[in-house]
Amino acid sequence: MTIIDLIERCSARLTEAGVSFGHGTDNAFDEAAWLVLWRLGLALDDLDAVAEQAVTAEQQAAVWALLDERIARRLPAAYLTGEAWLQGVPFTVDARVIVPRSLIAEPLAEGTLDVWLGPHTLRVLDLCTGNGSLAVLAAMAWPEVTVDAADLSRDALAVALLNVERHGLSGRIKLRAGDGLAAVAGQRYDLILCNPPYVNADAMAALPAEYRAEPELALAGGADGMDFIRRLLHAATDHMTPNAVLVLEIGHERDHFERAFPNLDPVWLPSSAGDDQVLLLTRDALTEHPVPAP
Repeated sequence: MTIIDLIERCSARLTEAGVSFGHGTDNAFDEAAWLVLWRLGLALDDLDAVAEQAVTAEQQAAVWALLDERIARRLPAAYLTGEAWLQGVPFTVDARVIVPRSLIAEPLAEGTLDVWLGPHTLRVLDLCTGNGSLAVLAAMAWPEVTVDAADLSRDALAVALLNVERHGLSGRIKLRAGDGLAAVAGQRYDLILCNPPYVNADAMAALPAEYRAEPELALAGGADGMDFIRRLLHAATDHMTPNAVLVLEIGHERDHFERAFPNLDPVWLPSSAGDDQVLLLTRDALTEHPVPAP
């Protein structure tokens, strides 16, 4: 049996088992390729080079065992491999954090945000940092900035520290613990990035097992998904410099967002998932239409 044969068989098993994707892959073949190549210790980005390589019986057994665990436990593959990639950058992952997949990484890496930034952009906040992936990507994208990465979960910050150190950014990224903006009391930023808990209650109840394996704290946003966002937008201007902007991910919650904040007119940033899942608000926009205390 060759590697490509094994991947195709694993893909068929994943499809038959009805597992859910969305934690780095969106289909059975890509997930199978990830698991097979990782289990065999091969590069994940060069399948063509090894596709026809023969697989020993011992290697097959190791792959089947990993696949059995993926199917039986319904865990995201990243929790089994201990690693996930975002914008081509590897990050350490375990069950203390959600698997990094924020759509904010796209405009960040692609330079879409640069038009809103400038020489004044020196301090960045990654709020709800999770495993620290957006903080790391921001520090990579803009070598002149310093980044504060904040989260309520100290478990998440422990994983974020692993990633900050992994990418040699300890001198530019500071981790801060606390509930929302309380973690950065007295601080002001030129750019705030936030991928908060925003999944509404009905959607939370319908999540597949793979998503329910992630920390609920990082996903659940209350009845309409806007609980954290209400607090954030109410207090954000106190933490923004005059020309600052806030970039916020809300996933599929645009209807709930617009009902909760009818006076706001955000800039919607395009992403691979659509043009209504990531938004940008200037400090001026938030000042003109202040969000009342929740």
